[in-house]
Amino acid sequence: MISDPDVIGLLYLVAIVCFIVALKFLSSPKHARKGNWVGGVGMLVAIGTTLALDGIGNWGLIVAGGVIGAIISGSLVAFAKLQELVSGRPIVFRGQNVVNSAILLGAAGLGIALVAGLDEQWALVALIVLALVFGVMFVLPIGGADMPVVISLLNAFTGLAASATGFVLDSTVLIVAGMLVGASGTLLTLMMAKAMNRSVANVLFGAFGQVQAGTGGPREDDGRTVRATTPEDVAVQLSFARKVIVVPGYGMAVAQAQHDVRQLAELLEEKGVDVAYAIHPVAGRMPGHMNVLLAEANVPYDQLKEMDEINPEFAQTDVALVIGANDVTNPAARSDTSSPIYGMPILDVDRATSVIVMKRSMNPGFAGIDNELYLDPRTTMLFGDAKDSVVKLIGAVKTA
Repeated sequence: MISDPDVIGLLYLVAIVCFIVALKFLSSPKHARKGNWVGGVGMLVAIGTTLALDGIGNWGLIVAGGVIGAIISGSLVAFAKLQELVSGRPIVFRGQNVVNSAILLGAAGLGIALVAGLDEQWALVALIVLALVFGVMFVLPIGGADMPVVISLLNAFTGLAASATGFVLDSTVLIVAGMLVGASGTLLTLMMAKAMNRSVANVLFGAFGQVQAGTGGPREDDGRTVRATTPEDVAVQLSFARKVIVVPGYGMAVAQAQHDVRQLAELLEEKGVDVAYAIHPVAGRMPGHMNVLLAEANVPYDQLKEMDEINPEFAQTDVALVIGANDVTNPAARSDTSSPIYGMPILDVDRATSVIVMKRSMNPGFAGIDNELYLDPRTTMLFGDAKDSVVKLIGAVKTA
C-alpha cells in the first residue's frame, strides 16, 4: 500500500503528463498509435496508484463495477443504432422536446434539492432513473449519420462528469483527466459539426435523416440507370490507371477489409499506379474511424489525405474507388437544396474520370436518401461484401 503523499503526488503527476502527451500525439494520424500507448500507460499508473492507496477496500464492488463498465457501452442507444439493432433514422414523436425538457428539469431539481440537504433515499433513486431516461431520450431523435458528432459530444460529457467527481473526491488526477477529455471532446464535436456544415444544435435537435429510404434496388432516373461491373473489369481499370484514390467508408469497416485494401494498393503501386486515400471527417460511425482502421493496417501516413487536401486531386484522378462510403460522396449535398445533407462538404469523387463504387446493395446510407452518384454515367457498381470484393480484385489485378 502507498501512504506517502509525495509519492502519490509524483505518480499522479506522471499520469497527468502522460495524458497531455497522449493528446498531443493523438492530434496526428502519424503518431496516434503512440498516443494510445502513452495514454494507456498514464491510465494504468493512475488506476494502479489509486488501488494501492491506504483505505481502499471492498474489492468485490470494485471488480463488479469494472466488469459492468467494461461490458456495457456508454450509450446503449448509440450502440444499437451503430450495430443496426434499431433503425439508424431518428426516432421521434410529437412533443418530444417538451418531454425531454421536463425530464431534464426534474432531474436538475432533484439534484439541487439533494445538494441543499434533502435526505431522502427516494429522491436519489428518482434522480438516477430520470438521468438514465434522459440519456436514452437525448440520443433517440438523432440519426445514425450524425453518430460521429454525437459520440464526440457524449465523450465530452463523460469528461465533465469525471472532472466534477474529482472535485467531490478531492482528486487532482481525476479533475485534470476529466477536463482534458471534456475539452478535447468539445473541440472535436465542433470540428466535426463544422465538417458537416451544421451546428451542434441542429445535429442534436434537427432530427436529421427523416427521409424515406429508396427502393433498395437498381433504379432509373431521367433515362439514367445504375450499371453493375465485375472484379475483372475493375482490375483492368485499376491496373492501367495513372492515379487511383481510395475512398473508405463504413462498409469497409463492417467487412474489416482494411488489410486487404492495403494489399490491393500495394499491388497497384508495384504496377506504377499512384494511390492515395481520401478521408472524410465523418466517414464511418465514430470520430477518426477511417484513420484508425487504415493506420491499423499499416497504410503509409502520407497517403492518408483529409478532405480539403484531396478534393482538388479528384479532377486529375483516373479512378475513384469508393469502398462502402455513401452519404459523404453524395453530390446532392452540393446541388439539391431540398436534401437533408445539402451544404455538407463531401468528397468530390464524381469529378474523377471513372468511379467504382463497392457496395453490398442499393440500400441508402444512414441519411436515408439515395445517392445521385450511383446514376452518374461515369459510375459503375461492384456489388458484394467489401472484403470479398477486394479479395477478388487482388486476384484479378495479379493477372491483369
